[in-house]
Amino acid sequence: MATMLSGAAVMDGAILVIAADETCPQPQTREHLAAIEIIGIKNLVIVQNKIDIVDEKRALESYKEIANFAKGSIAEKATIIPVSAQHRVNIDVLLRALEERIPTPHRDLEKPPRMYVVRSFDVNKPGTSIEELVGGVIGGSLLQGKFKCGEEIEIRPGIRVEKQGKMFYEPLFTEIASLYTGGRTVKEVHCGGLVGIGTLLDPSLTKADSLIGNLVGKPETLPPTRSELTLETYFFEKIVGMKELVEVERPSKGESLLLDVGTAITVANVVSIKEDTAILQLGRPVCVEEGFMTAISRKVAGRWRLIGYGTIKA
Repeated sequence: MATMLSGAAVMDGAILVIAADETCPQPQTREHLAAIEIIGIKNLVIVQNKIDIVDEKRALESYKEIANFAKGSIAEKATIIPVSAQHRVNIDVLLRALEERIPTPHRDLEKPPRMYVVRSFDVNKPGTSIEELVGGVIGGSLLQGKFKCGEEIEIRPGIRVEKQGKMFYEPLFTEIASLYTGGRTVKEVHCGGLVGIGTLLDPSLTKADSLIGNLVGKPETLPPTRSELTLETYFFEKIVGMKELVEVERPSKGESLLLDVGTAITVANVVSIKEDTAILQLGRPVCVEEGFMTAISRKVAGRWRLIGYGTIKA
């Protein structure tokens, strides 16, 4: 769930896939729809899949179940398309719906560039000589602005360092050495699609997705790094993702919760909670602006379950 939320943070739309051979909603379907609402994705297409393995009566029942489930939610006006992926039935209709229902939003290229890191890795093969080593690579999608080769960038909160017995995060500064998108190397990238940024960073800093959750931009343009968040909270009536309909109890002081902030995933301890406002101390700091929305999960029966969301206050 946490991985899905962090990936969806850079999406403009979503396809909600529901199998015709199962009753709707399944716990995971409720969980995914709640996550879509939290992230703020408004453009949706619903796919009723596996219509080839049920009879006509069940297919119609499933369609009605999906329509009833969508009522009153962000998916209420979404198109429901019966599909057989196995036999490629209605795939053309689905593609048309994606074009119509998930339009490419207007992007302001003059805004300071922002990119959440969803991947980071070392592209050097074992045994590469020092002279042939290339810098670490970070990947993600631009939310606004544009990047060009040769520009200096800042990565926040950066890497964890220790000085005088204290642990803290230090921003990274580097230069864009190369840009890769759409299967080719380019000199400039805009919003839309995934982007790979080759840097001059020591590849040990980027290997094994170690920079996931960071925010990338030009120096002195990024929001502050926060180790504590004040949230205006909203909690669901029932815990999302469980077959049993368990009521959500309000978090208590000292409780550990899981927050998804953009592509960053961090455990947070509740410092105080009063009415609709909660103050949380983060296990890992995040670089985020006021007004950003974050998902809140609680560990139930050994798994993190979605219980609500919060909007970051100053």
